[in-house]
Amino acid sequence: MLEPEFLSKVIRKHRKAAGLSQLQLAEMAGVGKTVIFDVENGKETIQLNTLRKIFQVLNIKVQIQSPLMNQIPNDNENS
Repeated sequence: MLEPEFLSKVIRKHRKAAGLSQLQLAEMAGVGKTVIFDVENGKETIQLNTLRKIFQVLNIKVQIQSPLMNQIPNDNENS
């Protein structure tokens, strides 16, 4: 399971490596500075869409793994 503490460390590490302040990351992701502060402090109730915006700015990729994944059609394969 993806623990909030681990997620906060990953985001903080990537933000700092990119040389971004919390405010800069917030502006680039289109979210409030408080959201970045909350994520980096392990808040457990962050919306998925908000995380996706932050991940995109920081070039963080998330992979979903499951024994059933091969049974789900991938629309990207047909492109």
